[in-house]
Amino acid sequence: GIISLISLAVLSYERYCTMTRTAEPDTTNYRKTWAGIILSWTYSLLWTLPPLFGWSSYGPEGPGITCSVNWHSKDANNASYIICLFIFCLVIPFAIIVYSYGKLLCAVRQVSSIQRGPGRGREQRILLMVLVMVLCFLLCWLPYAAVALIATFGQPGLITPAASIIPAILAKSSTVYNPIIYVFLNKQVSETL
Repeated sequence: GIISLISLAVLSYERYCTMTRTAEPDTTNYRKTWAGIILSWTYSLLWTLPPLFGWSSYGPEGPGITCSVNWHSKDANNASYIICLFIFCLVIPFAIIVYSYGKLLCAVRQVSSIQRGPGRGREQRILLMVLVMVLCFLLCWLPYAAVALIATFGQPGLITPAASIIPAILAKSSTVYNPIIYVFLNKQVSETL
């Protein structure tokens, strides 16, 4: 889950950099691609290792068919880890996504105001793509985060195993939606299909 969140943030920033770059991209140089991949996996690993060393713990999630952070433990050790996960693995990636797509949209609007005509359609497609990606991100991850926070800080037993299934499935399926949205809402990509 964390790698998908971080990957979405890195991809949104890379899209922003690629679309606003004035020079033609060097398609033979994969250094930035590898740096993004290594950054995503390293950051994710840094946030998934602490339970193995005593900061919180892992345990069965929902009806017991998957494993996740122990959301139900009420001790300070676990609560501090949950808060850090919420901030560093949901809020910050979401802020990067909003910043990147917001700046991308501003750049497209700037170009569209200079080049009246076909730029307006491109601006509207990018705005739609940005809105759909941000909404999908929120729809996938906010229910999961809410269930985790309620399970950690709410009344014991408030979140039943059955109630946690759908948010967990939504969160785990989030990596599927971004490429699909990008393919169908990006005119250049959909024309080549």
